[in-house]
Amino acid sequence: MATRKLEKSEWKDYFNRVSKELGTKLVEIETASLDIGDQVEAEWIAFQGIDYDPKNDLVEVVLDKLDHMIRHPQEVYVDEDPAEGLKSVEAVDGEGRKHILKLRSPLALPEPEGA
Repeated sequence: MATRKLEKSEWKDYFNRVSKELGTKLVEIETASLDIGDQVEAEWIAFQGIDYDPKNDLVEVVLDKLDHMIRHPQEVYVDEDPAEGLKSVEAVDGEGRKHILKLRSPLALPEPEGA
């Protein structure tokens, strides 16, 4: 298992790769901060896609019948296992809240183009 920080310049392409490869994955979303504690926002819902919109500085997580918005993200971390693939994504928003997306089963991602 290896957690790594994605540079802001990587967000759009990385999330596009995730969305393209998703298939039928289930995700749990947890939001955590000192002011609200730990809150489960979605529990094992079909994960349909994730996108970064640089114009509005917004990460949108698209789920079955629900969208989860992460406004003004400051940092994005991904937990990837070389053998299994993507296990989780953590984004810290402009208010310091952590948004943690946990995949029920890892997602194998192809190498980025040009790598």
